[in-house]
Amino acid sequence: MAADGYEHFEAVVVGCGPGGAAAAARLADHGVETLVLERGVEAGSKNVSGGLIYAEESAPYTIDDLFDGFREEAAERPVTDYYIHNVAGEKVRTYDLTDLHEHDTEWCDAVLRREMDAWLEERVHEKTSETGGGVLTDVRVNGLLRENGEIVGVTCDELDPIRADLIVAADGVNSELARDAGLMDWEEPDEWFQGVKAVVEMDPETIEDRFAVGDDEGVAHLFSGDLFEDVRGGGFLYTNADTLSIGTVFHLDSLVEERAEPHELLDALLTHPLMAQWLGDEYDELEYGAKLVPDSKKVAHREPYRDRLVLVGDAGGQMQAQGPIIKGMNHAVTAGALAADAFAATRDNPGPSAAGRKYAEMLGKSGTMAKLRPRRYDLASAVGERDAVTNVVETVLDSSVGRLAVGNAVADRLLRRAYNSPFLVSMLPDTRTGYVTIPSILGEERGRTVHWENDVEPPSLEERIGDLTYDTDVGNPHIRLRDESFEASGAAVYACPVSAEDFGGGCYRAETVETNGDEETLVSLDTQPCVECGTCAIVADTEWEHPRGGKGVEFRQG
Repeated sequence: MAADGYEHFEAVVVGCGPGGAAAAARLADHGVETLVLERGVEAGSKNVSGGLIYAEESAPYTIDDLFDGFREEAAERPVTDYYIHNVAGEKVRTYDLTDLHEHDTEWCDAVLRREMDAWLEERVHEKTSETGGGVLTDVRVNGLLRENGEIVGVTCDELDPIRADLIVAADGVNSELARDAGLMDWEEPDEWFQGVKAVVEMDPETIEDRFAVGDDEGVAHLFSGDLFEDVRGGGFLYTNADTLSIGTVFHLDSLVEERAEPHELLDALLTHPLMAQWLGDEYDELEYGAKLVPDSKKVAHREPYRDRLVLVGDAGGQMQAQGPIIKGMNHAVTAGALAADAFAATRDNPGPSAAGRKYAEMLGKSGTMAKLRPRRYDLASAVGERDAVTNVVETVLDSSVGRLAVGNAVADRLLRRAYNSPFLVSMLPDTRTGYVTIPSILGEERGRTVHWENDVEPPSLEERIGDLTYDTDVGNPHIRLRDESFEASGAAVYACPVSAEDFGGGCYRAETVETNGDEETLVSLDTQPCVECGTCAIVADTEWEHPRGGKGVEFRQG
């Protein structure tokens, strides 16, 4: 106990996803007394991920280094093949991206977060209990404990404040600790992606037959082109053991600009003729979920620490999304383990920032920051993401000369090689040219026409919300509208993944009211259907926080 009566631990880890689990396990290996605080009823119940975890050959740590039996017990299928489909209407040009997928890759597995994180939680509790700590669930850490302006611990909804010599913020993309410390913010929509996913039931034999894989094999398919209209981003399909993960990931600013509705973009993928070969006649959607994804190229914190606080994983913006390269959980594992090692190396240093400085140094030396924030992207984007440049490129590509230049056989071969180049895809500017225009031209000029009939009827948004599990915190809304005008908060009506302009049962709704003869469109909010993605915190004028421990949505698949 500290002098003020607060409980004290050497280390407190907030969140038991892969980053938090890696930090806690490695701290326990160093003999550090570690307490892990998890907001969900069980680790994974608050988490959604597209679903691929990599083990990179160049990484100092992989998840199976830290947890024996991980791949056998907690993962779904190894991903052995990787493709991208460039779509133009019903014409598709497919490239094999297995070379890109296998670059610097020891192995890659599809995962579902509820099962994976729950398994990690059990292992972490075993390890941390041996050093005087453990895992507590149903606890929301709501802020930082300070003394004379210095971070010395955490505050919680359900517990008294807790002091610690090290605080690991592994509390995800909506990290309240990172924001409390002033290390991350929600100011710019172009710094974030929004991912939406459906988990679809399919027995293993059917998966192996339809995707032409063995029982120890799996496949990843990516989708780009005009099936998402002009929204910058794309779709994915990953094979799990007995389910499919099918989803879309788009730049949040593009969703807002195009007034696109996430559930409709997902349905556009699910109902495309190309999907008929895999989905067949029966479609059983088990779960619908969504999350924000940080764009590490813009927000990965170069110095992810303040005083005793360190940020790992999404909390520190450590999500690599560069063209068809989508890696996050592996970087969170590396960051968590390195944060633990940094603390162990500086344990005798009384300075509050000693571990944080060492952690930032180790992240840099490990090569992790170079992957998350490649300098070549900074150089390419400085020119390539200017509106004037984009408009000129789009005008040229839209001409007959431009279409001929991109659509001929030589360009096709060169583009296939470019797609498989880690160097080139890491410098791809975030414009519609790479996401929509070029893939559409490839599909139109070089693609084959898909003749399958897709009979999939996705659930309605109302049905999807109704199938989710909620423990509503009656009387304690975790989001409050500060400005109900449509100008300030109307984007949430269509950008929120559980809202829509023609649907009155979601979180955000718009209605026109008449006051003194003047009409005004106002926005109202109901937090009950919330999936806690955080989208509205960026696109609307809100006060946003997580629900209390164990409250809100509970994902069964993730």
